[in-house]
Amino acid sequence: MIFDSLDVSYGDPWGSTLGPTHPQPISRALAARRHADGDRYAVLLAARERPLAMVDYYQYEGKEWWNVHLFDDRSYRTQIIYLESHSEGVLRVWFINRWQFSSEQQYFSHEWDVYETTKVSTDGLVEIRSEFDGSEQALVERRGARDLGQPIDEPENSTVQLFSAPIEDFLCPAPEFGDWQVFMRFLAQQGHEPAPTVTLNEISTGERQGPLRATGIEQLFTPGRRDTPHGPAVVELIDAGLLRVPSGRLVAVDPGSIDEASPTIGVPPGEYPVTVSVMRYADTLCGPRVAAARVTLLDTPPSEWEMGIRPDEDPGLLGDGEFYGVGVETGMAVFLDETRTVDEDEFDDELIERLYDRFTVELIGAEPEPNLIAFPAGRPDGTFPVWIGRTESGQVSCVVIDFQLHPPLRESE
Repeated sequence: MIFDSLDVSYGDPWGSTLGPTHPQPISRALAARRHADGDRYAVLLAARERPLAMVDYYQYEGKEWWNVHLFDDRSYRTQIIYLESHSEGVLRVWFINRWQFSSEQQYFSHEWDVYETTKVSTDGLVEIRSEFDGSEQALVERRGARDLGQPIDEPENSTVQLFSAPIEDFLCPAPEFGDWQVFMRFLAQQGHEPAPTVTLNEISTGERQGPLRATGIEQLFTPGRRDTPHGPAVVELIDAGLLRVPSGRLVAVDPGSIDEASPTIGVPPGEYPVTVSVMRYADTLCGPRVAAARVTLLDTPPSEWEMGIRPDEDPGLLGDGEFYGVGVETGMAVFLDETRTVDEDEFDDELIERLYDRFTVELIGAEPEPNLIAFPAGRPDGTFPVWIGRTESGQVSCVVIDFQLHPPLRESE
């Protein structure tokens, strides 16, 4: 396709899709604010009502990260290019995923003729690994076995190439917000040819108004395949045990900040099951991550969701897409009774040590005293919303902390 203009719209990151629309659109102003704050957002570049690229952005550990999802003439996502900060004002391609699909059936059944990964080191060493006639299901199973330390057989139908290349071949300018011409070179790689001058047209997408809303929470706790900005993944649920809440005051908090004010949810005193949602990615570089954790109080599913807030917080003061939440600085969070404390030895010897290689840890207390259940945060630091699910009669059905790995999650077609 030859194009001389691109329609530009903004939204939450949403992975691959077949249409040039955002499931959760946001305004340009909100996207610009997220960019300035280093928060995640996505920009869709489309031509003639067909998606050409979706680019999502975020900052992590002081670096800028850009993921460029490219679509072919069939509107199939066939390539993801991952870029990171290389030097001041410069990005480096460090990883590429590329697929070849010969039919619509292959694409929708998540099978491929060729799956190719390219790794690029900072000094220009390139490794290209190709696998032929495979499937995402087999790939995810191998990744999961490797994560569990189980022996795996690498596929015989694969090849590996190693060579050196000038690192300049993999560099590009880091764009300022709105400078989307930077990504034209990647569109050309996909067979979309830009004209000498390309006009960018800002498109209104039915912008969301008001504070962040709970969307896709049920999907976080539905096992199965997902399409994410980091590629295909599988949601796995882990039973973390029973949480004792004898005081009837449930708290979600960073265990290193228990003394600080946090949202407190009133619940009937009792013991309640805790479930941790783990996202396992086909891309082994992402590693498995905790996407969310839930305390279930009733079997009745919630009919509505409300944001967990402190008494001094007013949702009416929040702007579009904003929220109050739990601040995480230690890389972990816990559910616990408000009366439960964590001393320094428990924090260092129990939580930090034991959560190093597992997804949940329980610190017991002598019954009927409260215990606590901890889990690593899917993103090691930040502020994350706590959602209270209520039944039609107003009872608390469940409490969820969402680490917003890929808001909102979207099921694979």
